[in-house]
Amino acid sequence: MNGCPCGSGKDYQGCCELLITGVKKATTAEELLRARYSAHAKLEMAFVKETVHPEKISKYEPSTAKDWAEKSEWERLEIIDTEKGGVDDETGEIEFVAHFRQKDKLKTHHELAHFKRHDGEWFFYDGQGVVPKQVVRSQPKVGRNDPCPCGSGKKYKKCCA
Repeated sequence: MNGCPCGSGKDYQGCCELLITGVKKATTAEELLRARYSAHAKLEMAFVKETVHPEKISKYEPSTAKDWAEKSEWERLEIIDTEKGGVDDETGEIEFVAHFRQKDKLKTHHELAHFKRHDGEWFFYDGQGVVPKQVVRSQPKVGRNDPCPCGSGKKYKKCCA
C-alpha cells in the first residue's frame, strides 16, 4: 500500500489515482486540488491540463508545468484554508502550500487557488501567490540594553532575549 502524495492518509490507488485515471470525478474543490498535487508528484501532466477551466486553458503552459513537476521532489501538501468548494457549491477558494525540493533545497509554493464548476464538474480556474503579511508591532521594540519587559530588573539581552 502506497500513501497518496496528497496527504489524505489513504493509499494512492483508493484516493487520487481514481480521479487522475478518470474512474471518478472530484466532488469538491479540495478533492480536485489534492488530485492535481498528486498529479504533479506522479508526473501525470495530462490530468493537470484536463482540469484547467475551459475559460483559462489558453493561458495554461504545459511545458512550464511539466518542467516544474519533473525538477521537483514533492514533499507534502498543506491546506491552510478552504472557502466554499463543497458538493453544493459552484465556486471555491483554497489557500494551500505545496512543499517541494529542487536541487536539495526545500521550497514552498503558497497559493490562493480558485475553482469553478463547468457542466457540473470542478475545474481549477486560477490562482494567486500569497505574500506573507508584514508583522506590525503593537508595542515599541525592546532594545537589547533596555530593561526586560518581564519585570526581572535585568537587561533584555541577559533575560528573555
